[in-house]
Amino acid sequence: MNKLNFLFLALITTVFYSCSDPKITDDLLDGNVIFDPSLYNPEQFLVSAKYPTPTPADLSKHIILVIHGYSATTFEWQEFKDWSNESTYRISQVLLDAHGRDYNSFKASKWEDWRSAITDEYEKLIELGYTKISVAGSSTGGTLILELVKSGYFNSHLHPKNLFLIDPIVVASSKLQSTVGIIGPMLVYVEADQSAQENKYWYRFRPYETINELNDVMKTVRKGLEDGMTLPTGTYLKAFHSLHDPVASTTSTVLIYKGLKTSIGTHIDVQLMDSDIHVFTRLNLRSNITALQHANQLDAFNQIVNKLN
Repeated sequence: MNKLNFLFLALITTVFYSCSDPKITDDLLDGNVIFDPSLYNPEQFLVSAKYPTPTPADLSKHIILVIHGYSATTFEWQEFKDWSNESTYRISQVLLDAHGRDYNSFKASKWEDWRSAITDEYEKLIELGYTKISVAGSSTGGTLILELVKSGYFNSHLHPKNLFLIDPIVVASSKLQSTVGIIGPMLVYVEADQSAQENKYWYRFRPYETINELNDVMKTVRKGLEDGMTLPTGTYLKAFHSLHDPVASTTSTVLIYKGLKTSIGTHIDVQLMDSDIHVFTRLNLRSNITALQHANQLDAFNQIVNKLN
């Protein structure tokens, strides 16, 4: 049996064993009952919705948009929100479009749809008069931020003060992910190995179409980094990456560091964390959390907030 046939067999039998529609129950985010709470109460999550007529005091505050990753919800950044003391800054928790809804909504989405939620909130804040805005993204949230840099979006809008990336995915740790486009139509979806509690905040069933979209945006950003991308004037970027990330290879952050060019007033920093967690800043619902993992989370949180001053 050659390597290609072996890989194909391994995919079928161990990872994707999913050749028919998933059995979705009401206790899953994928179903028609559970939805991300930001859809019901946007004013509890988005600064633009909570302060539609901001005062001068409101406008003096630094706003940080926090962006979750593929298949996730606003829950991914809730610990940062709960930890924060928003006296001089405010957090806007963005729900990527087509996320936090039912399986079919997610299945039909494109990565450009996911990104649109970021630009919608960013432009609403600018329109309201905010002048100090930073953006933080975890996993695919970081990838989408990099795509905005590549596309030149920030060059035609208010330049962000800071960009923070938590375990950004440009290169996947698993080589199996890139084969989905070849065999996906025969397999329908990937089923995630996660707890019952996590099923309420992450899709358990990931349609192969959305994995293709993830691969596409990763490829777009990877090509941009290989060709060279320039940060907007005055923007600082910091990438944090788990040294033993099981999802996003640390090669991602190496490419970011090498492929991003600086301009006037810009700076790039990279920090590898002693961690084997993907999105090490999210500890809730994980098991066997160590003191080191808590320390890594607090280190990143403090660095983000201190840069807002």
